[in-house]
Amino acid sequence: MDVSGIIASNAAKYKSITVEKETPLVVDTGLLLVSDHNPIDEDSYNENLEEHLQNLARDGVQELFASLFALPTQTSEDGPLAQLPPPTTPMPRAKPLPKPKPPTKWEQFAAAKGIQHRKRDKREWDEERQEWVNRWGRDGKNKQLEEQWITEVPLHADVDHDPRKVARDERKARVAKNQKQQEANLARGSQGGRKQEIERTMATTRISTASMGKFDKKLDGEKKVRGVKRKFDPTEKPMEEEKSASLALLSRMGSDAKKTRREPAPEENVVNVRKAVRFASKGRGGIALGAASARGRGRGGRGGGRGGRGGKR
Repeated sequence: MDVSGIIASNAAKYKSITVEKETPLVVDTGLLLVSDHNPIDEDSYNENLEEHLQNLARDGVQELFASLFALPTQTSEDGPLAQLPPPTTPMPRAKPLPKPKPPTKWEQFAAAKGIQHRKRDKREWDEERQEWVNRWGRDGKNKQLEEQWITEVPLHADVDHDPRKVARDERKARVAKNQKQQEANLARGSQGGRKQEIERTMATTRISTASMGKFDKKLDGEKKVRGVKRKFDPTEKPMEEEKSASLALLSRMGSDAKKTRREPAPEENVVNVRKAVRFASKGRGGIALGAASARGRGRGGRGGGRGGRGGKR
């Protein structure tokens, strides 16, 4: 039975695993990146765009997989894992590289003396318990003197001597000392930021006078303060931009929320009643003004009554 025709038809369905192009594809396995620098075939691009893009994607993925299978692997619980090499394509950063932190006082001393940093384990072997215990924290090895059931008392100790309290105070003193040294290291490292803050404060105080610092006496070696450059729109703009800017200005001027002056509603009083009452009462308030007007009306009524009685006589 001749199966060459079946093999040929089956092979025609699948493309070769080797990608052959005029310019070889650039593969960065560390970033899983494939770059194709070949010019675009205009005929296939214009004839069938979707098929053209699929062929480009297929060639790139095939080349990437070929480079991944050529890497050394290591076994794991999830299966073989490939060790990616370091990337070779430089990628741009959105922000600058962080500045290195200044070394602490201990790091400077260790570098001068050649002391190597050795990380201590969090757990320590206890010979008495024959088990691993925490070095710090709950049930830590550093609290052994505070928690042991019998403690040796010095010969000339006071009557109220408490070995547990003494051990606890020493431990607290060591913690406070380490915290103080850490704060000193942080303050020493932030001196640069403090200097910039002082310079900004000095620049603000220089322009706080009536002349904006123009006639102030300057010190020797004092740097010129850099101001903020104002950004102006170009004098010549496209017609569409000028039209949109004018329409936006007119909409802001016509909107009720943006009006600088609000016309009083018909039901509102034009006269400021509170100000009129304060002026009429000479600052004493509306209650005093009402009482004064009531007293005035009472005096006028009583005077008229007495005049009437006098007429009858």
